[in-house]
Amino acid sequence: MVMNLTKTLLKNIDNKEIISYNVRFDNGFEVEILNLGGIITKIITPDKNGNLENIVVGYKDIESYIQNPSYFGAIIGRTSGRICEGKISIDGVDYDLAKNYNPHQGHGGDKGFNSKIWDVKILEEENNVILKLYTKSLDMEENYPGNLDLCVTFKIYEDYKIEQTYEAISDKTTLVNMTNHSYFNLSGNIKRPITDEYLKVDCDYILELDETCVPTGKKISVENTPFDFTKEMLIGERIDDNNKQIQIGCGYDHAFILNDTKNQIKLNDIISGRNMIIDTDQDCVVIYSMNFPDDVELYNGNKTQRRYGICFETQAAPIGRNMCFIEDSLLNKGEKYIQKTIYKFFVN
Repeated sequence: MVMNLTKTLLKNIDNKEIISYNVRFDNGFEVEILNLGGIITKIITPDKNGNLENIVVGYKDIESYIQNPSYFGAIIGRTSGRICEGKISIDGVDYDLAKNYNPHQGHGGDKGFNSKIWDVKILEEENNVILKLYTKSLDMEENYPGNLDLCVTFKIYEDYKIEQTYEAISDKTTLVNMTNHSYFNLSGNIKRPITDEYLKVDCDYILELDETCVPTGKKISVENTPFDFTKEMLIGERIDDNNKQIQIGCGYDHAFILNDTKNQIKLNDIISGRNMIIDTDQDCVVIYSMNFPDDVELYNGNKTQRRYGICFETQAAPIGRNMCFIEDSLLNKGEKYIQKTIYKFFVN
């Protein structure tokens, strides 16, 4: 394995250094991750003609990642997605969480894991490089109970594969439901909208959303709906259909319940020849089709545009009305939270 690993100091914030970790193999595969929020800023892969380009959406300036209004590339926690009205009850104790997604809580609150400066340890193995990111979330941080010790591992393989593993342990029963918030675009360097790409998801049901975009507790069959990606379909074909759930999300912004199989998600860009497969041990993936972009400059010099990225937020079900699905996010005192998601990239 021929590999280059570089660390670059980007900025100091409150006497803490923001550092980028860049891993590049001799085949051109390159991954760049910040210690700020574990943000993935680059995944460089070849297209069918050998052109090396970035297949995640990212900002031009580090300052934009500090604010990161769209959570580009970041680790999300303690919880992913929305929590209905920011109200939870654990062991008979009620907690009010920040309503940063008015009227709900979203992506861990006002200051989630995406804004933490993580400690990083580097390990090199025969055919991969490991970046282990560590941090703590203190008791009552964002009003969640429990001191939480965290480790998120990125295992980057030479053969175009990334394994992301999340681990946590708490000294009180709490909620943990972590994910990654990368926006993928296989056209390369954000050249075309993701509506031009094809998607396959091994999913028979989605979670129904109410008018405020939280789960009702009901499941909806994807059959004969715009959510049926059991066979490879063009993302843009039905994204604006006259369908109540599509209208609530202004596109796709829903939890797809995954079947317990291998390679549950496949994204395919026919023009570039790039493909991505995602395999996860999580029950759901929230698929978000960038329906509400921010207005910040990207690395390609353009402003963020609607539907120029797609998120696959592998996770437990978001917590909806009447705290439905809260049990899927409960982590008991002293128990270990662990989940893994694998990304594989290849060219047709």
